[in-house]
Amino acid sequence: MVITIANQKGGVGKTTTSLNLSAAFAFLGYKTLLIDMDPQANSTVSFIDPHDVQYSMFDFLESNNLPFEDVVQKTNIGNLFVLPASIALAKLESKLLSEIDGQFRLKDRLESVKYDYDFIIIDTPPTLGLITINSLVAATHLLVPIQASYYALEGTDDLLETFDKVRARSNPDLSLLGVIITLYDKRTVIAKDSEAHIRELFGEKVYDTYISKSVRLEESPAYKESIFTFAPNSKGAHEYQILAEEIIKNV
Repeated sequence: MVITIANQKGGVGKTTTSLNLSAAFAFLGYKTLLIDMDPQANSTVSFIDPHDVQYSMFDFLESNNLPFEDVVQKTNIGNLFVLPASIALAKLESKLLSEIDGQFRLKDRLESVKYDYDFIIIDTPPTLGLITINSLVAATHLLVPIQASYYALEGTDDLLETFDKVRARSNPDLSLLGVIITLYDKRTVIAKDSEAHIRELFGEKVYDTYISKSVRLEESPAYKESIFTFAPNSKGAHEYQILAEEIIKNV
């Protein structure tokens, strides 16, 4: 499975979900590759010292001659590997716009290695530009994190429209894996109302598991750790493990 995690709205827990879901799969025994396609590189720095990155996704996608093995990085989690991002990715869109195969670049570069992994997770920037399009074209599934807030569904229509266009023109095998409610605070009325609205709109595509608002989840990337090594007994670790198990069960 190649799962792209996308939502053009920022601050919805997209990167938190990318890095912790990847770690969850790895701890469950699945060989997992996390691809950081966000120029902010937050998924990358959660596992890797930026000074150790010689080549990034920018280099990998710009050149067809750069071997995958020169870019991929091991993490301190046995089954988890990372293709790192860097700020240089911000220059990629302008370069790909002039290329006939611009939206297929990531898919083409992964073709020879994708079967080496049980799961590939792609973290995307909070935009619907060519980097996100590349991530959708390369994916088998789309996972959408939506924050339980008043503006929860803001931008979702545009994302789903882009999803439909990619399915129609570039990747007919792409399917909606599901919607995960994030930053959930069960003490508030707005969170419960937002959850009801999301479940009404997406129905069975919404996972039973939700990700609670958690200080531990916010802190762990600063210590270059997933929630499973930073706070293994926390609610966040439990919820991401249950989410991973729910995904495995339903595919």
